[in-house]
Amino acid sequence: MRQNACFRSSSLRIFTLPRTKHHPDKMTFLEHLEELRYRLVMSAIAILVGFVVCWYFSKHLFAFLARPVSQFLPPGQKLVYTTLPSAFMLYMKVALLGGIFLASPVVIYHLWRFIAPGLYQREKRYALPFIFFSTAFFLGGAAFGYYWMFPVACKFLIEIGSDFQPMITIDQYFSLISKILLWVGLVFELPILIFFLARFGLVTHTMLLKYFKYAFIGIFVLSAVVTPTGDMMTQTLFALPVIGLYLLGILVAWLFGKKRVDDGDSAQAASETSQSE
Repeated sequence: MRQNACFRSSSLRIFTLPRTKHHPDKMTFLEHLEELRYRLVMSAIAILVGFVVCWYFSKHLFAFLARPVSQFLPPGQKLVYTTLPSAFMLYMKVALLGGIFLASPVVIYHLWRFIAPGLYQREKRYALPFIFFSTAFFLGGAAFGYYWMFPVACKFLIEIGSDFQPMITIDQYFSLISKILLWVGLVFELPILIFFLARFGLVTHTMLLKYFKYAFIGIFVLSAVVTPTGDMMTQTLFALPVIGLYLLGILVAWLFGKKRVDDGDSAQAASETSQSE
């Protein structure tokens, strides 16, 4: 009985917030880990709920995911599977991928709640914009990969192998498209990352402009890693929007950089003081 009570107590602790709420500078390492544990568990629960919802629509979701390649296959040609449990495992993976995208606003919310205690009070007003734009950029990046980049890669690869009979397995195809959607979605978070780096004073818009030529080369190197083909056209299709996001990040750093915002807050405070006098 005592062991069961201890087990129930430890299980309940996983789903409860840390009891101690100190200033972030005064929190111990274990308290930070406890806070991180709670946020990770809540995010995992959100993904699990999304998984359950998407499992019901897993066949329709995979039909949607297979459209970029199926439209270029010969008439009557379908994707194939080579082992008996492959189809079942595929639908499990599809539901998990759908759950990740469905739960992305909740995951981003808990990410914000984890880092928010380390921010100034005036910086915490960016909570809703952070959650909205982070979700929008993540989903927008996945949509870009699905509607623009991946169909071009599929068309190129199938045309290259037009002399042969395609036998594309569902496991290989899903592995490829899931990596594309997740990687491109994460890469599209670049302006959000630059926003925080600029707010913490780690980068400035002048620094980003100064190193633009290196970033340009780095983006094309990244596109060579992320894109499924080695052709220059597909890499360019991926690199051009990322370069645009980098330029957007320069604008974000100029608008919300630490020195510029701090100067604006100081001017506002001085104005309020003079008005009160």
